[in-house]
Amino acid sequence: MAHGRYTVGDVMTRDVLAAARTAGFKEVVTAMESRRVTAVPVVDGDRRVVGVVSEADLLAKEEYRDRVPGLVEQERDLDRTAKAGAVTVGDLMTTPAITVSSTDPLPRAARLMAEHQVKCLPVVDRDGVLQGVVSRVDLLKVFLRPDEDVAAEVRREVVDRLLPVSHHSVEVAVSNGVVSLSGTVRDDGLVPLVERLARGVEGVVDVECSLSVPPRARPSPMP
Repeated sequence: MAHGRYTVGDVMTRDVLAAARTAGFKEVVTAMESRRVTAVPVVDGDRRVVGVVSEADLLAKEEYRDRVPGLVEQERDLDRTAKAGAVTVGDLMTTPAITVSSTDPLPRAARLMAEHQVKCLPVVDRDGVLQGVVSRVDLLKVFLRPDEDVAAEVRREVVDRLLPVSHHSVEVAVSNGVVSLSGTVRDDGLVPLVERLARGVEGVVDVECSLSVPPRARPSPMP
């Protein structure tokens, strides 16, 4: 993964299991179990994403296995009761698919997953062609960055840029993803910004900031 602001393309899985509309119910269940995935993009002949089949879609068949939904229930949840009788991916899939681009930042992917309550998203190019899949686990890969890499980025992108005069008196240490900022700065008004931007560095778990202004640098009180 590259340094700097991470994108979906940095963490996504490129070796992707995909299904055609005509694939059968048991076929897709077998493939998902074999690959240990929770959802499969559905693609057309040009590998453009047209939908997604998830575990939730497949479980509708088991949910209604021992009973027939009544008319009121069918009207209330028409989509799910219809999926209970589906035998092909085209009838099972959820459409339209919620997708992201490989250039999207990780927070956007995380927000989409939370908003739509899904565990993964197909990654597509500008034509909608499947490029990969990004999952919740993929988004957590940034927390596997070595502490020294995180420290170097906090130093380079935050401390050196915001504190060009006093950066040499600031110590940056990282342990298990927790950033410690200590030392003295000339402008205490910048301290909250330094802390906030340090939290924005990929892989940072928390920030402990004890930056201070030396007494001689404080403005003298008015007489």
